[in-house]
Amino acid sequence: MKNKILFVICLLFGLMFINAGLNKFFNYMPMPDEMPEQAMNMFTAMMEITWLMPLLAIFEIIGGVLFILPRFRALGAVIITPIMFGILAHHFTLGMGLPIPLIMGAILVWVIIENKEKYLPMIK
Repeated sequence: MKNKILFVICLLFGLMFINAGLNKFFNYMPMPDEMPEQAMNMFTAMMEITWLMPLLAIFEIIGGVLFILPRFRALGAVIITPIMFGILAHHFTLGMGLPIPLIMGAILVWVIIENKEKYLPMIK
């Protein structure tokens, strides 16, 4: 039962990252109307660096796909971890909706703990 729950949660988690990555290429989700000025300034600055958003999108898509597949979930977690830290830092500093990033961070930590034996060779 635990494996089924973990798979469904990882499927949703991975699909959210795949969706976010695809949105960076195709812009099919509109930006919220009420965004803090600091957030708009940050997004504008990130858009000035022309290679940054496509690179981030590629890593989100690859990480999301790997996160869904049980065999490669540990690798997907490694790829998504720095992105998730950036998301959490962004939401903490700007005070934007914290519950979803905190839940996503908890899912990521859960997957990392579940796959800790795969990370041990990197530490040794």
